[in-house]
Amino acid sequence: MRFIPSLQKSVATVYLTLSGQVTAAAALTVFEQARGRRLAQEISTLGGDPHAPGAQAVVGAVTLFAVLIMLVAVTTVAAVAAYLTWLVQARQNADPRVRTAPALAAWLVPGVNLVAPPLLMYRLWWASRPPADRHGRWVALLAAWWLSWLAALVLVPVRLSLDSVPGEASLTGLGLLELAAVAVSALLCAATVRQITRIQTAGTRYPRPAQEDPVTPWADPAAPQSVPQLLTRQVPAQQAPHIGR
Repeated sequence: MRFIPSLQKSVATVYLTLSGQVTAAAALTVFEQARGRRLAQEISTLGGDPHAPGAQAVVGAVTLFAVLIMLVAVTTVAAVAAYLTWLVQARQNADPRVRTAPALAAWLVPGVNLVAPPLLMYRLWWASRPPADRHGRWVALLAAWWLSWLAALVLVPVRLSLDSVPGEASLTGLGLLELAAVAVSALLCAATVRQITRIQTAGTRYPRPAQEDPVTPWADPAAPQSVPQLLTRQVPAQQAPHIGR
């Protein structure tokens, strides 16, 4: 396989940016728990008037809150960019002729990005020619990662709606449960990246036979396969070289 050095650099960047995202989310959660509700009440009392009596007393807290929000946004964008860079390189490493546009669309198109990414990752794992005995563990890891990510997306708006009662307002909707969902999702995302990268890196010792068609139906994103078939199909033993754990 090709592009291994750049792929490994991309993996390190994914780990770094995911760590930064979780750290920023943790800092914002601590602020929310320590100062958020009281700050929301004070801002509500001021009515949004920066010249109202007592406005100067909340300037420091508002500034800190804005900085934390910015850090969460920047680290999230950085994590997305790093992940997509790794994803494109990993797909090209599995098959240089594969198109990258479907991978980007699967993540960036609203609605599609709620369903397509785990299927895309599954096909990338399959195209990387994994050991035949790891199919079940990979499906479990993939499902756990995506469910934790969806949970993180749902928990924040739910918390905001529950905290909309006057006097109980929340600035961000972040709590310990939401932070745990974000952290678990980031950890499992890093695990999926690690699994595919390890397979592709070890796979350099097992080049494809010359007569083997490098583009197989299970590697083609347009292959007409249903979701149940995709998640239950096993890798043929003769196509999956044994890779030491």
